[in-house]
Amino acid sequence: MRIGGLQKTSLIDFPGIVSCVIFTQGCNFRCPYCHNADLVLPELFGNLLTEKEIFLFLKERVGRLQGVVLSGGEPTIQEDIISFIEKIKEMKYRIKLDTNGSHPDVLKRLLKENLLDYVAMDIKTSLENYSKVVGCLVDVEKIKESIALIINSYVFYEFRTTCVKPLHQEKDFGEIFHMIQNARRFVAQKFEPSQKVLDKELLQAEHFSQEDIARIQESWERISKGK
Repeated sequence: MRIGGLQKTSLIDFPGIVSCVIFTQGCNFRCPYCHNADLVLPELFGNLLTEKEIFLFLKERVGRLQGVVLSGGEPTIQEDIISFIEKIKEMKYRIKLDTNGSHPDVLKRLLKENLLDYVAMDIKTSLENYSKVVGCLVDVEKIKESIALIINSYVFYEFRTTCVKPLHQEKDFGEIFHMIQNARRFVAQKFEPSQKVLDKELLQAEHFSQEDIARIQESWERISKGK
């Protein structure tokens, strides 16, 4: 595992669970609004943490932490992610996976082997605009497959979209809602400009207000309730 960082305690990343967050290094997307450039762009990669360091930390935190969040970067591109999670589960931790949904084969195996307790999948935009928004060619059939796997799974989950005004139009949200129409949970996230963002031009752009985000969320709530 290429582990680029560790947040030792989090009260917000795993709903209802005191957790740590393990950040994997490397990503197959290049979303311009990403805040983790040092985990995405090879030229910005920092030093890696070893698995030995991670498991020593987890052993010391048994009883004080209940969960482990795997985020990134994109965790599912790591070749040994399954064996890594198996070792963490043996320590009786709950596992939350943050993913972009580009590797349904990995997701399917993790779900089949009961290795996940919570999945958060980022829905970047409407299917027709996916490749444009994430900055690389995307097989949207794999995105659709991941959505279906999650909705039909046994685990707690959420879909979420970071709303970026220069990249998203109203119709995109309607199409996102259609993609996940049978989902239990969706979260609209406000993009917060930061110097860590991949595309610095976004720092100068106009962005959705908190009121806009609330309106997008309310639209989802109405649709999900069949109103």
